[in-house]
Amino acid sequence: MGAGHAGLAASHFLTERSIDHVVLERGEVANSWRSQRWDSFRLLTPNWQSRLPGLGYDGPDPDGYMTIGEVTAFMERFAAHTRAPVRTRTDVTSVRRAGDGYRVTTNDGEIDCRTVVIASGACNLPAVPPFSAAVPPEIEQITPYDYREPGQLPEGGVLVVGASATGVQLAAELRRSGRPVIMSVGEHVRLPRTYRGRDVLWWMDAAGVWDQRYDEVDDLTRARRLPSPQLVGTPERETLDLNALTAMGVELVGRWAAVRDGRALFSGGLRNVFSLADLKMERLLDGFDEWAKETGVDAEVGPPERFAPTTVPAKARLQLDLRGGEIRTIVWATGFRPDYSWLDVPVVDEKGHLRHDGGVVDSPGLYALGLPVLRRRKSTFIHGIEPDAREVIGHLAGHLAARR
Repeated sequence: MGAGHAGLAASHFLTERSIDHVVLERGEVANSWRSQRWDSFRLLTPNWQSRLPGLGYDGPDPDGYMTIGEVTAFMERFAAHTRAPVRTRTDVTSVRRAGDGYRVTTNDGEIDCRTVVIASGACNLPAVPPFSAAVPPEIEQITPYDYREPGQLPEGGVLVVGASATGVQLAAELRRSGRPVIMSVGEHVRLPRTYRGRDVLWWMDAAGVWDQRYDEVDDLTRARRLPSPQLVGTPERETLDLNALTAMGVELVGRWAAVRDGRALFSGGLRNVFSLADLKMERLLDGFDEWAKETGVDAEVGPPERFAPTTVPAKARLQLDLRGGEIRTIVWATGFRPDYSWLDVPVVDEKGHLRHDGGVVDSPGLYALGLPVLRRRKSTFIHGIEPDAREVIGHLAGHLAARR
């Protein structure tokens, strides 16, 4: 279920094994890319990494970053290339056990099947904290799913909550539009856009960081909850970290902890939050340097670099009067969560996440793809789906063979 890159890759390997199947999609191919991204959105990964089984990027700008239109066109090409049996405008309302298989109920009838692959993604619903209900009603609250461009927001200041890739990109765009912007910062992953003359994601790929398997990760639960790194894809290949935002005039405050009497209360300790993110980045870059020495890559890239520590505000405010008029809009860039409200099989934990082992869900014949660190650290990225899909569909084929 789902005709994004994960569902289409699953279809490719099912076809390769001559397994009859159908891909159910509530909208069109690449629906979430079409409907849940802002206008200026670009992929974080360079174009040369945009590849699916048997189809790679062949355009004139391998080091660029795809726009939304280019991403959807790429997905459509792959669907046509693989002749994926996609049923669009088919909304799944229930999946439940039926005998030794499953019954899938849709807006277009029911389907009985022996196996189901859930490829609907992990970012179906914005994760907005409950205390958002206490925000004064005169302030507009939106999520990245609602946001398209700065002109749609009321005039005045904006509070962006969350400092992952989405948060820093929207804060920068809103600040460039001339609006006062405050950013509430919690745990984040800092990365430079380029390192030693190469895209930082080239290093992740070449040094094997992204290939680390889920069963090799020390704290898998934490790895699956990490925010996306502070990156942006631009023609200039610019680094967009908190120092860059500060230089633009974005005000940084701590994690938003509560709302009391119309005031937003922020936690202290920004210095510790910044230091931890800086330390983790430095350790990663040290690992790249060590790998470059061991493999002889040192001679092919620039010299080692180090980056200035994240600047701590001289005096970060701990509260903000939400009724004072300083802020007119809140953008909740606080992450996303999956939606399994249609899944009538007891395989979802108390936090709303699937119980699975590398995509093999805790119910015979039920599988998942496209979730964070599903089988590798690169599982959610377009270029990371091929090995995951190959292995998960291999397990599915073994399940069907055992039943026969």
